[in-house]
Amino acid sequence: MLWSIRIGTIAGTAVRIHVTFVLFLIWIGALQWSRGGADAAIAGTLFIVLLFLCVLLHEFGHIFMARRFGVRTPDVTLFPIGGVASLERIPEKPQEELLVALAGPAVNVVIAAILLLGLSTSVDPTALAPLEDTQANLVARLATANIILVVFNLIPAFPMDGGRVLRALLAMRLGFGRATQIAATVGQGFAFVLGFIGLFGNPLLIFIAIFVYLAASAEAQHVAFNEGTRGLPTGEAMITAFETLSPMADLNDAVEILIRTSQKELPVVDGAGRLRGIVTRDHLIRALRDHGPGSPVIDIMSVDIPIVHPRQPLDRALLLLNSSKAPALGVADGEGRLVGLLTAENIGEMMMVRAAQPNWRFRRQSL
Repeated sequence: MLWSIRIGTIAGTAVRIHVTFVLFLIWIGALQWSRGGADAAIAGTLFIVLLFLCVLLHEFGHIFMARRFGVRTPDVTLFPIGGVASLERIPEKPQEELLVALAGPAVNVVIAAILLLGLSTSVDPTALAPLEDTQANLVARLATANIILVVFNLIPAFPMDGGRVLRALLAMRLGFGRATQIAATVGQGFAFVLGFIGLFGNPLLIFIAIFVYLAASAEAQHVAFNEGTRGLPTGEAMITAFETLSPMADLNDAVEILIRTSQKELPVVDGAGRLRGIVTRDHLIRALRDHGPGSPVIDIMSVDIPIVHPRQPLDRALLLLNSSKAPALGVADGEGRLVGLLTAENIGEMMMVRAAQPNWRFRRQSL
């Protein structure tokens, strides 16, 4: 993820912190220093670090539960407003999504219970402490923070876990697409309420409201996109009119195609018609500046491009495109010859056409 720093790997999942999180820690330290000196700055910063350790454990609750259903998580990133675990896909069954969504808050419940039991022999609400009180017991503040995390995350609005819980429950009766629309609408409504409250003295709530609204909208669009590709073959969306480069070509040859056509991905194909790699426009421009026009294209092309068949389901091809981080997928016939390219851009164009005409089908001969 852009502007994120990898700090390690846990159980196969890369842990990253966003640059804004580092700036947030610096801001907290400076704010507490101005209020109470060095001791307050250390205490405030330590509390935030421990709080986000709890957030990280929360995210790994989702990650380990998702892994039980065969869903991998390449990375998790910590932001000032929380953590984001990048699940490679949404669990297929509503019951699975429900369990994955609840696993995170369940971790915070366990953490809060352990911390409270550490304060007293029983779970006593009086042991809790205000978050802003740097003089209060650190364990008590963390217990309070974890309880707040549970309550906040279970609000039925995307991107909070409660929004996914609501969608899972609705999907059991209404189907995934309709459930997502309703849950996203609830999330957007919550964002308006939160933003309105923020107008009366708390600008942070306005910031959170904007984030919630955008996240709810993005979730609805993402699911609509996936639902629209379900049941379609890859051949329905692939590009078939494209020019290719020989492995012996140089950057001058690639520039000619780039200028003459609208292609942004230039496939490098051998004599048998098999895909060897792809030269992207960005790589080409960078290589022209760094190495000159006579350099061979095989030195700058992206290799290990996934290959799919035209009859492979489009939603699976899209998942492969996203997970591989490749600039495009090669679409090959049964003999391995390149017959098409699949890019995020041309899939998006196809979806815009289908949004305008839901029953549209491309009149292409079967492969």
